[in-house]
Amino acid sequence: MTEIQLLRAGHAPALLAFERENRAYFAASIPDRGDAYFAHFDDRHRALLAEQAAGTCYFHVVVDPEGDILGRVNLVDVEGGTADLGYRIAERATGAGLATASVRRICALAATRYGLTGLRARATLGNAASLAVLARTGFTPVDEIELNGRPGLRFVRDL
Repeated sequence: MTEIQLLRAGHAPALLAFERENRAYFAASIPDRGDAYFAHFDDRHRALLAEQAAGTCYFHVVVDPEGDILGRVNLVDVEGGTADLGYRIAERATGAGLATASVRRICALAATRYGLTGLRARATLGNAASLAVLARTGFTPVDEIELNGRPGLRFVRDL
């Protein structure tokens, strides 16, 4: 059984391993983080924790029973009762409903723990898996957009 945990300093080594192991997989559907992300990972991790402490973002990891990180599910740009949802699941963990279950759990946490009333999300039209996850978890498409040079959709969900 997986667990969703709020990001903490101790997650850094496992999170870096997760990002390195899945870099090429993620880059096939979303923009690559770039070499600087990996070269300055510790600084970036500390910056994320500072944003989280300020209450402007909530970063989560999806952890398996052995402590390996299988995914990330984040709420960013928290303001006025809403936030942007973002997520990524390890290639080895896809196809088993983990993204859908994780997004559902974060939607519940967003409402109960963080007091949010709505979420926004975006996905490219070429990212069929993310489009399916958003549809299954109650998100409604509201606009066609361009996302990193690719056609996409913007979604919303009331909590």
